[in-house]
Amino acid sequence: MSDKQADPDMKGWLYKWTNYLKGYQKRWFVLSNGLLSYYRSQAEMLHTCRGTISLHGAVIHTEDSCNFVISNGGTQTFHLKASSEVERQKWVTALELAKAKAIRQLESEDEDEEDVSESGRDDVSNTLKVLTAKLEDLRTCHDLIMKHGAALQKSLAELEALDSTQDLTAKIKTVNERATLFRISSNAMINACNDYVDVSGTAGRKWQRLLQHERDQRLRLEDMVEQLARQHSHLEQEAKEQMNQAMPPGLQGPVPSSAPVAVNEYRPPDPNPEQVKEVLSGHSHSEDEEENEFEDAVEELAENFIVHVNTSQAHRRSNSNVSQLSDEMASLNGSQATTPTDGIVAQANGRPKRQRRIRVPDKPNYPINLWSIMKNCIGKELSKIPMPVNFSEPLSFLQRLTEDFEYSDILDRAVQIEDSCEQLSLVAAFTVSSYATTAVRTAKPFNPLLGETYECDRTDDLGWRALNEQVSHHPPIVAQYVEGTSGWHSWQEFSMSSKFRGKYLQIIPLGIAHLKFLASGNHYTWRKVSTTVHNMIVGKLWLDNHGEMEIVNHKTGDKCCLKFIPYSYFSREIPKKVTGYVVDSEGTFKWFITGTWDEKIEACRVTSQSMRAGKPVYETGPPKVLWKRNPIVPDSEKYYNFTKLACQLNEPEENVSPTDSRHRPDQRLMEEGMWDEANAEKLRLEEKQRATRRRREAEAEQAAAEGREYPPYCPTWFVKETDDVTGALIFRFTHEYWDCKEKQEWSRCPDIF
Repeated sequence: MSDKQADPDMKGWLYKWTNYLKGYQKRWFVLSNGLLSYYRSQAEMLHTCRGTISLHGAVIHTEDSCNFVISNGGTQTFHLKASSEVERQKWVTALELAKAKAIRQLESEDEDEEDVSESGRDDVSNTLKVLTAKLEDLRTCHDLIMKHGAALQKSLAELEALDSTQDLTAKIKTVNERATLFRISSNAMINACNDYVDVSGTAGRKWQRLLQHERDQRLRLEDMVEQLARQHSHLEQEAKEQMNQAMPPGLQGPVPSSAPVAVNEYRPPDPNPEQVKEVLSGHSHSEDEEENEFEDAVEELAENFIVHVNTSQAHRRSNSNVSQLSDEMASLNGSQATTPTDGIVAQANGRPKRQRRIRVPDKPNYPINLWSIMKNCIGKELSKIPMPVNFSEPLSFLQRLTEDFEYSDILDRAVQIEDSCEQLSLVAAFTVSSYATTAVRTAKPFNPLLGETYECDRTDDLGWRALNEQVSHHPPIVAQYVEGTSGWHSWQEFSMSSKFRGKYLQIIPLGIAHLKFLASGNHYTWRKVSTTVHNMIVGKLWLDNHGEMEIVNHKTGDKCCLKFIPYSYFSREIPKKVTGYVVDSEGTFKWFITGTWDEKIEACRVTSQSMRAGKPVYETGPPKVLWKRNPIVPDSEKYYNFTKLACQLNEPEENVSPTDSRHRPDQRLMEEGMWDEANAEKLRLEEKQRATRRRREAEAEQAAAEGREYPPYCPTWFVKETDDVTGALIFRFTHEYWDCKEKQEWSRCPDIF
């Protein structure tokens, strides 16, 4: 007879059709690993197999009460007969289960060939595959039970409907056979359930051991990081003492704690990257209210690890150095035409111009102890890890976006141009000029809080005023509106997506920038190109802007196409090169543009066009400089590589909105050199913002439960509507800010600081 194992495999005697002379012959069959093999006797199993058929892709069907056929597409066919209908059904059930298992196993092998990477992940995946297979067995048994249960019910119904007793014996026999089949299917279901429970229990215990192993690894990594941090502090102290001894006797003394240590002097052994990744990952988030915080933290971790490591040995500045610096500053101040002596100077138009500062305090030489930062991150949830201000510059992104208009004089010149294509070439130069400061500015600005604003009124000297507002937090969106006194208005929405690839961080700007000249009605739009931050892990950070930009005049149909060529070690092109052209509405070339995005842009007017050897040849006039970068301020590397305009953006100013970035305390503390206090204040502001968001989410849930509408967050100075030109949703400036500033009516402003 047969011997049913815990798995679907089976062995036993069956009769196999051989030929018309011998008919059915008794053979010993073994079902194993999706293969059905037969032998003349059980002893033959050790040395001779008479035949094998694979169940993958095979067709199994029954003919009468005891016969069944197995065929795999015509190449092989087994005609088999069991000793009874019950025995046949046992074999058919086992064959169906083995067939399903063989199909799943083949698919699993294909998947394993594609990915044989991490052992832990494969182990979990294999366990899930086994559980899925067992679940499929349960479904197969369920189908068999339903099938035989329906047949048994039908036989019972026929038995009850009998009018005479002459067919009673046959019907009772049929009922018994159906009941036996139902019992066999039920036993198969019970065995399959037991298998599922056993596999899941084994997997659970194994995963518990894996989890304990990961916990032990984390504890070992904690100890290792702690030891490395202590070693780093000890070596740092020794380096300070060596520096102190190397100084002249008159200058010796305690070295300030802010003196940096050259990182090339000692490089501690790198911990396992996978362990570091696990430590920084912290605990997984299971609560819905923390999903947004987790996304913020991942994005901020990718963006904030723009670390500028100072590898030069710092020397203390002596009293003579200080005097020399004072002389240089006095000389520098004397060379600035905008530096007044009495606080107010007269402009050419007779209006008074405000005196503004020309630099910010020097950046403190706080050493960046990455090991200490990692040590403080151990065991914390990712969304609760504060990013220190050491990785930032004392400007908000709202202020950084205002720097796009540092060279607004290009637009003032463009207003006077009547030729739309020539005007477009100047607009192209203006778009390129906004990238000039990114060549040396690798630190990130502060992320604005929701509702944070920044006004920049420079109508007295630069001829424009701007208002920026953080109008959305998920996704983060900044709305900006700028109006020039010479007759141009500009507005844009800035958002971005980032891709962190380990060695580099790619920032892809989203949103459309608009520029309109009021007199001519020329309306231009463009999208910014991508920025990539290289050497995120090792080496000196550097930025590269690359991609294609299309500037369109929606009134005339003129277009300008600019290509920011990405840097390549094997390219013969000069670094940071920009090329482009201007065409009119008919596609005729009018201007060719060339230059670099960190130095200058030139343009040549197309004077004529001809054909040579089937190719167009363009003759151009002499090159014309459209934009040239202002000279770099001496010693600007001491204060974040700020330009003159950047130094003035965060200068305190009266009568601005309570939500203005100038009032942001952590940013102000960082500018003043109090970085420890700035870190504490930054943490407080971030927690306050999270609490506000959680409160709004709770109010929205309560409103939904009560069936009433909950108003979404609305910006203070912008309103969302459809753009007439692009057809996209934009945030339009309401022009109410400047009236409220004049009246000092700030009641609508939220409390964010």
